[in-house]
Amino acid sequence: MNFYDPLKNILKRGAESEKYKYSLIISAVTMVHICLVAFFGVCRLYLMMFLNMGSVALYLICLLAIRQGRDMRGVFYSTYLEIIIHSFAATLCIGWRFGFPQYVIALVPFGYYMCHALLEGRRRYTIATLLGLAAFASFVSCRVLSRYVGPLYRLELPGAAELGVYIFNTFCNFSFLFMVTAIFLVEMQTATNQLQKQNAVLDAMANIDPLTGLYNRRSMHQFLESAARPGEGSSFCLVMCDIDDFKKINDTYGHDAGDYVLKEVARMAREQVGEYGHACRWGGEEMLLIIRGDMELARRIAEAIRQEVSGFTFQAREQAIRCSLTIGVALHRGGDTIDHTITHADDNLYYGKRHGKNRVVTDPELNAG
Repeated sequence: MNFYDPLKNILKRGAESEKYKYSLIISAVTMVHICLVAFFGVCRLYLMMFLNMGSVALYLICLLAIRQGRDMRGVFYSTYLEIIIHSFAATLCIGWRFGFPQYVIALVPFGYYMCHALLEGRRRYTIATLLGLAAFASFVSCRVLSRYVGPLYRLELPGAAELGVYIFNTFCNFSFLFMVTAIFLVEMQTATNQLQKQNAVLDAMANIDPLTGLYNRRSMHQFLESAARPGEGSSFCLVMCDIDDFKKINDTYGHDAGDYVLKEVARMAREQVGEYGHACRWGGEEMLLIIRGDMELARRIAEAIRQEVSGFTFQAREQAIRCSLTIGVALHRGGDTIDHTITHADDNLYYGKRHGKNRVVTDPELNAG
């Protein structure tokens, strides 16, 4: 495990859990205020110390509200307002040079992020913009007051200590921006991944037959059009398969048994075709296979499917069922249409049906008959 793994896990969990994300943000802000309580206490600036103690109490209440599943909008508005008040009060009390106005700058992207997450419709952008303008007004007011009025209290700190406070505030501000931005990016990536998975599921629903797991007729038409496109170069064959006496299986053993037989036959066909082409459920108990190769390859695959089915015992409801396939094979020739080749394979299939079933029929055999 490297250094970034714990950080990745935190960000991923923050992107997946609303409670964890908001608790993480509020906890980070709370820790900053605890540090500021100590700082102002050491400086004996009790007004700011008590103000920060009040901020800590507010954020603890917010954490409790988050864990109880309360409406996050109240937590968000309270946090936003507190940061503006605290930044303004700290600048008014001790001046601009300690870097407290920086926190207001971080509120702008935070406000848009939270409004997008918590609100709906166009008003989310309106409210986020108004909040951003409030942050801008606070920032400018702090600058004007520090320029023309000056701080209410003059802290006599060594230069290194003053620089340390400025660096602390700057570090906290950038850390807060990094955290919110990182969570947002992880959320975007998570949403993208979920969308891709949903698209894959929808694509499967649109292209895969739900019973057999084979491609459906719609997707097979796409494969056929691609294979027949001029310039593809390789020849292909169409193989039409039909389960013999399938109606008798349904009538004798029930439709559940028939579905089971159909699924198992489809599995055998899909496995035998493998990388040589595609298998689809053409309709009812019929399957159409497209084989990229010559007639010999298609005949060999068709015969392997026929033998596997005829030698397999299907177990359904403690019933042993045997069945067979009749298969017609046709080579797609240049100049022929796809419909012509499908009809050709279908004619070969029904030639086999009329001449004993449980056989593979190819063009030479049909011509010889």
